[in-house]
Amino acid sequence: MLPIRSLWKNKRIRSGIVVDFLLNSFFAHCSHKVRCMSTVMSFGDGSQGALGLPTSEMGLGCDAYEPTLVPGLPFGITSVIAGHYHSLALDSHGQLWVWGRNNEGQLGRDPLASRDTWNEPKRVEGLEKVNVCKACASGVISAAIGDDGSVWVWGKSNRGQLGLGKDITEAVTPSKIEAFSGEKIVKVSFGWGHALAETEDGKLFGWGYFADGRIGKVGDVLGASPLDSYGTVQRNSQELSSLVQDVTEKLVLERMEKEKYMPIVWEPRLVEEGKGVDIIDIACGLDHSLVLCGDGTLLSCGSNVYGQLGRVRQDLGMSPVDIGFHPISIASGLGHSLAICQVSSSDDGGGKGIVTWGWNQSSQLGRAGPENLPLVVEGLAGETPISVSGGRAHSIALTSKGEVWVWGCGKNGRLGLGSSNDEVEPILIDSLEGVEVLQAVSGFDHNLILTAV
Repeated sequence: MLPIRSLWKNKRIRSGIVVDFLLNSFFAHCSHKVRCMSTVMSFGDGSQGALGLPTSEMGLGCDAYEPTLVPGLPFGITSVIAGHYHSLALDSHGQLWVWGRNNEGQLGRDPLASRDTWNEPKRVEGLEKVNVCKACASGVISAAIGDDGSVWVWGKSNRGQLGLGKDITEAVTPSKIEAFSGEKIVKVSFGWGHALAETEDGKLFGWGYFADGRIGKVGDVLGASPLDSYGTVQRNSQELSSLVQDVTEKLVLERMEKEKYMPIVWEPRLVEEGKGVDIIDIACGLDHSLVLCGDGTLLSCGSNVYGQLGRVRQDLGMSPVDIGFHPISIASGLGHSLAICQVSSSDDGGGKGIVTWGWNQSSQLGRAGPENLPLVVEGLAGETPISVSGGRAHSIALTSKGEVWVWGCGKNGRLGLGSSNDEVEPILIDSLEGVEVLQAVSGFDHNLILTAV
């Protein structure tokens, strides 16, 4: 497994087309060369096979501390998707490839298959008649969107995240969400147990576990979750900031186990706050959601225990984020939120920056200042971001120069900088020097990079 530095030296290409097709739903207008000649790299935690790297003498769980080529994929990969613990790649023929954790059948393979095969990229069976144009994933679910707007899901979740109907908690092979009949879905985003979907004509659907209003109002009475800051156990960002990351994550998992009689919406429903509003982007974190409207209004809902809602108003359901910039696109990590915004005027169309808020235990916000307020990441001043992605406790951004910047928790090499050190502000991955990076996305503890050859 050679680091990408040794394989790609002196091949820098800074093509303007990269910016264009990334800003237009990634690769919609990409050139024939990019569609047919591309490679995928990964780095970070390899314990679940999400890196797709060959098994070493040390076993499946070998981490990668620098971007490393993923073997076993065709050269025609057009986009990559990082689930919490598994990975997906879409090729130019509309076929989907997956690898990583499969305990819940999220790879679309036999869950009883040997764990030693998790890291091997394979095509998803059961989608032969679907021309897949997009995909998405959570920790336990994978989904594909067909060019006809249909949505296909597989995996296992007792929180209704499949959206296939009451008490359906498992889909061994890709199954169509019939509740979307007559709708053309253009994007789906998964949290830990909830999901949102956006239609071509700007409607918003939600389903899954809906406590604390994480999918807005869908016709049921909103209630608080034991995990939420509204719950009987008082938890706020000041208390959490005194805990180390591992202790905090253990606390979250313990509270998840205590959630009984889970309020679940088993099939997609229209979200009331989205009616009559043009929805243009969605992003789900662990237990919160962000919704961007066509008029520039950014809505948030769900848990606010880390300040990830970015607003003073604490009502359940969707309310505007207190943001002083015009958001263009949005993303979410486990407990932090990110947005690419117009932060200043510029004659050349620049003036864009990344704004962050929420959980900052490992510096995943990439900046100082109040955590619950949306503030600009000053370390990227002078750069023009075209995409941003959040992991469990780190963040990754791609700029118009084709450069990849990372910050936050460096455990298991998830920053790709050759170490396990945390970074309090954005750092350039210089091992990608000379590489034309098309896409950079983050799972919980790993990252995927798509490059042109």
